[in-house]
Amino acid sequence: MATATLGDEFDIVLGAARAGESWAFERLFHLVAQPLVGYFRAQGSPDPDGLANETLLRAFRGIARFEGPAVAFRAWVFSIGHCRLVDERRAAARRPLCGPLSAATDVIGDAEADAFDRLGDDWVHATLDTLAPDQRDVLLLRVVADLDIAQVAAALGKTPGAVKALQHRGLAALRRKLSAEAVSI
Repeated sequence: MATATLGDEFDIVLGAARAGESWAFERLFHLVAQPLVGYFRAQGSPDPDGLANETLLRAFRGIARFEGPAVAFRAWVFSIGHCRLVDERRAAARRPLCGPLSAATDVIGDAEADAFDRLGDDWVHATLDTLAPDQRDVLLLRVVADLDIAQVAAALGKTPGAVKALQHRGLAALRRKLSAEAVSI
């Protein structure tokens, strides 16, 4: 998966962000926002955009503490995001569930396209839910967030060897599930 990069400009952008330059925060936002939202969406967050914004706000407030290249910045932001996701899940477990708005309240949209989108999302979430939580976290950070093994290990507080093992077991579990669902012709 290709991700946005700043290349040699990262140090300049980081310095400008530390100085409070709004254009620099915008560049850093574009570096990580889309994969961060994708990660939260795949993790089943009820508000992936809001959680991504909250994560980036925390990261930008603590930008002075960050040291390293752009790839390390991505890993640092995803580490903050993963902690925010865990916090969101803990908070949700302590409060009653509020159901989503019914489809009848949606006034605008294509019902057929929305139904197919929902079926696809439901299938992806159901498939990911068959994985152990650690396996799901690793695979989503590797595929959706496009982090390498060391970055995933740092984000999750695990060793690179543990991340490799979780990735291997997660992919094997997905392979078994998908082959069991395969349609014979």
